Amino acid sequence: MYLSVTNVKALDYYQLLLKFENKEEKIFDVTPYLEIGKFQELKDKQLFKTVRVSFDSIEWDNGLDLDPELLYEKSKAVVAS
Repeated sequence: MYLSVTNVKALDYYQLLLKFENKEEKIFDVTPYLEIGKFQELKDKQLFKTVRVSFDSIEWDNGLDLDPELLYEKSKAVVAS
């Protein structure tokens, strides 16, 4: 079973602040994907900022999306300050 994304916000340096259905907040770094195929389009910061929740995951205006399991497993927990 995986956790659905309930909220997403584009941050600086090609990072995403994600909130999951269990209320956890995590940071996902998109940088490693920016050299792969269509993901190169996300180097355009205006396009990168179009990210939104779509169904149980996220999507950009160019149609790219990422699997919610990948987002959860590869993101880092937000540390409260």
